[in-house]
Amino acid sequence: MLIRKADNNETETIKNMRLSSYAQYKNDISLEHWDMLQGTLTSNGDQQTGTEIFVAEIDGRIAGSAVLFPSESKAYEWDTETIKYPEIRMLAVNPDYRSKGVGRALVRHCIDSARQQQYKFVGLHTGSFMKDAISLYEKMGFKRVPELDFVPFNDGITVKAFRYDI
Repeated sequence: MLIRKADNNETETIKNMRLSSYAQYKNDISLEHWDMLQGTLTSNGDQQTGTEIFVAEIDGRIAGSAVLFPSESKAYEWDTETIKYPEIRMLAVNPDYRSKGVGRALVRHCIDSARQQQYKFVGLHTGSFMKDAISLYEKMGFKRVPELDFVPFNDGITVKAFRYDI
């Protein structure tokens, strides 16, 4: 497996892979929440200055991707707040490559990139319905930061905050 920065010509492939990766949740969440999630996964929000898009490549195919947003970037397109720390977002693994360590390798690469940039910690948010992702983050040593949780809709879903001390 090769972890590398995404090429500019891979943008649409990455967006489509994200959608197929997250499609398993479509019937588990409200339509309003799915529409927001789908919009985030296909937006150009990952094109901000300083943002790094990483892909995991296996046998010449994109097996997964993750985005590392720098400190002081806009957290979400629908939010006016900026994040005060680097944040891993939109971790996605192609369903054909699940359970092969792709997600773990991408998260580790984001942590290493943040470390090289001399950040003291890196954060992330994930939906409460993403049990496998939460398990991965906890096994990797991420700690919950409940005071940074948010509830975007009145649908019972909390977007949970995590932090990893570097």
